[in-house]
Amino acid sequence: EFYAPWCGHCKKLAPEYEKAAKELSKRTPPIPLAKVDATVETELGSRFGATGYPTLKIFRKGKPFEYNGPREKYGIVDYMIEQAGPPSKQIQAIKQVQEFLKDGDDVIIIGVFNGEMDNAYQIYQDTANNLREDYKFHHTFSSEIVKFLKVSPGKLVVMQPEKFQSKYEPKMNILDFKDTTTESDVKEHVTKHALPLVGHRKISNDAKRYTKRPLVVVYYGVDFSFDYRVATQYWRDKVLEVAKDFPEYTFTVANEDDYSSELNDLGLSDSGEEVNVALLDASGKKYAMEPEEFDSEVLRGFILSFKKGKLTPIVKSQPVPKNNKGPVKIVVGKTFDQIVMDAKKDVLLEFYAPWCGHCKSLEPIYTDLAKKYKSEESLIIAKMDATSNDIPNDKYKTEGFPTIYFAPRNNKENPIKFEGGQRDLETLSTFVEKHATKLTRRKEEL
Repeated sequence: EFYAPWCGHCKKLAPEYEKAAKELSKRTPPIPLAKVDATVETELGSRFGATGYPTLKIFRKGKPFEYNGPREKYGIVDYMIEQAGPPSKQIQAIKQVQEFLKDGDDVIIIGVFNGEMDNAYQIYQDTANNLREDYKFHHTFSSEIVKFLKVSPGKLVVMQPEKFQSKYEPKMNILDFKDTTTESDVKEHVTKHALPLVGHRKISNDAKRYTKRPLVVVYYGVDFSFDYRVATQYWRDKVLEVAKDFPEYTFTVANEDDYSSELNDLGLSDSGEEVNVALLDASGKKYAMEPEEFDSEVLRGFILSFKKGKLTPIVKSQPVPKNNKGPVKIVVGKTFDQIVMDAKKDVLLEFYAPWCGHCKSLEPIYTDLAKKYKSEESLIIAKMDATSNDIPNDKYKTEGFPTIYFAPRNNKENPIKFEGGQRDLETLSTFVEKHATKLTRRKEEL
């Protein structure tokens, strides 16, 4: 643990970390927990990228890996025991492979080797260590399994559970370990084949499996349990027919109940259709398919319209304010382009969240700033609730609140982010004046 003595999160973690350390030291072999005061050992801190506190790293054979586990005693203990184990679990019975195929819900990764002394086995283990947060790895030395999979040792087999297999995809994707095979070859093979042509997006796998865009999501009552599998596959088959022709897109089905708020934002909650479709693109824009009876050709038409640029994105927006005459202009999703992207005006825009304490402290200062420049025709001081409105331009990214951008009238695609300064009237005024393209009042007067 890289910590700073003044850091609140570190103080909160300290007793839990202490208790976990005690517990883990009793194991055979023990798993040591250690800490470094990164304000004293600055060189060590920067060598291992400790930019915020606490930064937690796991060292395996001298190599650092990110710690992404819990922060309380039992969570730390369980997580470290799991992490100390081998990154790949050995399988010895055909039955285990059959179970993965029959009941599995995620990609099946099996390294097939002669023994632990194989160089290929070592490369596989190192790769698995780097990817263990994201995938479950298995390996086998069993001649029975080798026969069952119909491969020879020195191979990496990546396949999907039966429910995700289709006639458009190979049953297995095999990598042949050669003397030149590297960790990055193994990683590429796993990540390239991790998803079936049409998978099942769920809340539990969304962040690890479905971040790639463009993503086409087909929502309906997805349920792979025995009684509903036929109906679920009926619609999924129709998606497969289209997915095979658009390899650059990721296709997935999703249960409409899991994504009710996403469907609501897309305006599809009350479509009345059994199947709804959305496309999420690389710039963060969302497109909803006009509700109509679902079929492969309807889906194909939707994708082609997107490719030709004929679709209008759905923008989550609060109602347009009837009266927007206050010193600080209110921007909503629907008016973002009209106000912020107006090529005749410089715009200072604050993205805020209603619950954010820093935003509340800024409010009176921001209003004073707007009053100070209210006579400036070509300058707008504005704010937008980023929790209730989509930001329709990915150049205006917000990771925390408040986030403030200056959008010059002659360069809207390259807004300038306000960073690192005090959020007081003087500093914000200096920021505005530095970047404003046209101010009528002379600087001495301000």
